Amino acid sequence: MESMRFLALATDYDGTLAHDGEVSRLMVEALRRLRASGRKTILVTGRELPELLWIFPEAELFDLVVAENGALLYSPTDQHTEVLAEAPPARFLMALRERGVFPLSIGRVTIASNESQGPAVLDAIHTLGLDLQVIYNKGSVMILPSGVNKATGLAVALTHLGLAPEQVVGIGDAENDHPLLRFCGCGVAVANALPALKERADIVTHGEEDEGVIELIDGILADDLAAVCPER
Repeated sequence: MESMRFLALATDYDGTLAHDGEVSRLMVEALRRLRASGRKTILVTGRELPELLWIFPEAELFDLVVAENGALLYSPTDQHTEVLAEAPPARFLMALRERGVFPLSIGRVTIASNESQGPAVLDAIHTLGLDLQVIYNKGSVMILPSGVNKATGLAVALTHLGLAPEQVVGIGDAENDHPLLRFCGCGVAVANALPALKERADIVTHGEEDEGVIELIDGILADDLAAVCPER
């Protein structure tokens, strides 16, 4: 493994690994090929863990799962969960309900709603004087403690795996994937990614969603992306 430049793949779930929430058989086979090469796989998603494990029972294809946009770390091997941030106080949730924010999805740390609820969410944060951030993600908003994102969660995962950021390829499609791509040694956007993410990426795949991830995996296995991702 000493001769390999990239030792791990960190991938987003929705709109990247998965199409309409589902992971294809070809995608599963590609992940198995990558793992057979001795490389690590890390899933980095904004989804809450119970929902993710319900729609994606093959989570054991990943060495670690970073869920709730960096606020939670999960090991499929032993099913251990590590909470990486403090949940917002109960009074914040009460303030959201008083303002009629709906729907509300409540995780271990994150709270999520529709993008249209952003102004009410920001008003509640301001009124209560809380140190929280609002992250937009293709039509939805996620509320997390300030400074928590996919990169901070991935950093903890890499510590567990004994890897450095420059040894990792990161791939995603949406606003909340900017920190992920910046953090990794090679940042990749799938073809269906938002234009702003494509502009910041080292590579943009030809294929969309899972086809783009499979394309990336094939490139990693072929030549460690030597032809398309020069060293920074």
